[in-house]
Amino acid sequence: MACDERGLIAASVQSALPSQFPQPGWVEQSAAAIWESQLRVARAVVREIGVDRVGGIAICNQRETALLWDRETLEPLGPAIVWQCRRTAEVAARLEDEHGVGIRERSGLRPDAYFSGPKIAWLLDHVEGARSRAERGEIAAGTVDSWLLAKLNGAQEHLTDETNASRTMLWNLAERRWDRDLCEWQRVPMSVLAEVRPSRSRFGMTDAKWLGAELPLVAVAGDQQAALYGHGMTRPGAAKCTYGTGAFVLSHAGDQIDALATADLLLTAAADGGYALEGGVFTAGSVIQWLRDEMGLAESAAAISNLAASVDHSDGVMLIPAFAGLGAPHWDPSARGALLGLTLGTTRSQIARAALEAVAFRVREVVEAMEASGVSIDELRVDGGMSASDPLLQIQANALQRPVVRPSEQETTALGAARLAMSTLGWELELDTVRAGDRTIEPNAELEREYQRWTAARLAMQSLGDR
Repeated sequence: MACDERGLIAASVQSALPSQFPQPGWVEQSAAAIWESQLRVARAVVREIGVDRVGGIAICNQRETALLWDRETLEPLGPAIVWQCRRTAEVAARLEDEHGVGIRERSGLRPDAYFSGPKIAWLLDHVEGARSRAERGEIAAGTVDSWLLAKLNGAQEHLTDETNASRTMLWNLAERRWDRDLCEWQRVPMSVLAEVRPSRSRFGMTDAKWLGAELPLVAVAGDQQAALYGHGMTRPGAAKCTYGTGAFVLSHAGDQIDALATADLLLTAAADGGYALEGGVFTAGSVIQWLRDEMGLAESAAAISNLAASVDHSDGVMLIPAFAGLGAPHWDPSARGALLGLTLGTTRSQIARAALEAVAFRVREVVEAMEASGVSIDELRVDGGMSASDPLLQIQANALQRPVVRPSEQETTALGAARLAMSTLGWELELDTVRAGDRTIEPNAELEREYQRWTAARLAMQSLGDR
């Protein structure tokens, strides 16, 4: 995506990126496919706007996805293990038992297969010769931003930014450095890790062969922190939710973290140099994708949204969206998804509405956990693909009993990355232009009875998962 100096989209090209599921609970992507897809769409955008108009490049990425590559040849070693992958769940459980308190105190995170450290260790152990080569300094490990930077700048330097580093479970959040104990506990040699810079920094120049000229790389941020910045949230008092494959709620937490420790939520680095509270719903858009592709409920996500809008209630149908366990505030990797309350009269429309309610109820759980930690949330700003669904946003407003605000430009993640790049370059961004056309959805009903029934069903499914 290319944005002009006013923060408006000048060009945009998309390409689907497939995932592989080699075993139940495992999710992988091809590192080569990640690079090739990004290069393809970047070239298309540059052709459209002209390379001479490009002032700088920003990267935002799926954060916890981890991979290895050869430092010299840049050949990937093994797959990229995607953030949703649960193959390291047993390792995470052992880390919780042995070092849970220390990991939370140092990283702001809690041991979970979600994060990158155990993924890197798994790759080092399962890619032939990788661990010994890592000890010789031949291998780099990192998140997708580091991989793209290495490919773009010809591996001049091995780099990442603070927001991505803060999602590895290897980074000391308060001291802003790789933590030797965290690395030792997770069996990740510090020699494979990148140099860490603030999100608004210079990350080298692209090789001219990729986009037709040497172009400065001037910002990097994980997707959720980029979205927080894209919404203009640089101080406490508001929250945003990005509805993508998962749904991620972030609220800015200021620049002090001493009083913010919470067992239910995560602390993470914000792209502006401060901190953020975060709670993740691991399956949101992927629930709709499952209904579309595996269950054949409708031919598109929009059609599922229309089905949900065609009924006023789900008539007791409940969906528990624990397809990859439950994230915040439960952190239950053993939980599994369920579709409950069915009768012979249950319709596709009721199932579709139950799916939207499930996502909205999970987001409510995260928002309530944030407020319990002392953060006041008067409204929820939203973005991401699912935020195009008016029925979802109305259900969300009703579930929260507070306004939901959808910006006129829903690609807030990419816009946030562009805004970070503009800041590095010293450009002035007209925020009023970005805010024009925002839509506020007010509550028009309440769903308390449905939420309480759904909560009871969620608890029941968790108890079954524990057996």
